[in-house]
This record gives sequence, C-alpha cells and structure tokens, in this order.
Amino acid sequence: MLTQQGGFLLMQKVFNLLGATAFLMSGAMVVGSVVLYTRIPSLTKYYMSELKLELTKVVTQMLPAQIDDVMPELPSTTGPAIEMPKSPF
Repeated sequence: MLTQQGGFLLMQKVFNLLGATAFLMSGAMVVGSVVLYTRIPSLTKYYMSELKLELTKVVTQMLPAQIDDVMPELPSTTGPAIEMPKSPF
C-alpha cells in the first residue's frame, strides 16, 4: 500500500509540474504576442526606411549611366532673343 501511495504522490507532482509549465508557457506566449503586436508599427517603419534607402542606392547607381545615354549635348552657341508679340489691348 505504501508503494501505491508513493507512486500516486509522484504522479501528482509530475502532473502539477506539467500544469505549472503549461501555465508559464501560455503566459509567455501572451506576453510575447502583446509585445510583438505593439511593436509592429515601429518595425514596419524601420524596414520600410531600410528598403527605401537600399532602393535609392540601387537607382542612384543605375541612373547616371542612363541619363548620359539619353541626354543630348548642350549647344555651344545660342540664337537671338525671341520678342513677345504686342498685345492688341
């Protein structure tokens, strides 16, 4: 009878330990979810600014070569000034 009661107490301790562990894990998940949910706007803003910076760098590196190919040469001389027509009023 003593061994059955000792086994029962041991199993009760194991179940109590499992219940306490499950409670702690659930609490940690709730706290983690709340912290993550409250930080989503700042994380989104941070990663968007990083993405904009990276895209700006890539476009800046690509752009000078494209502009040089498309831009015509500047003229070395200019023509006479254009007069505005006189208003009939």
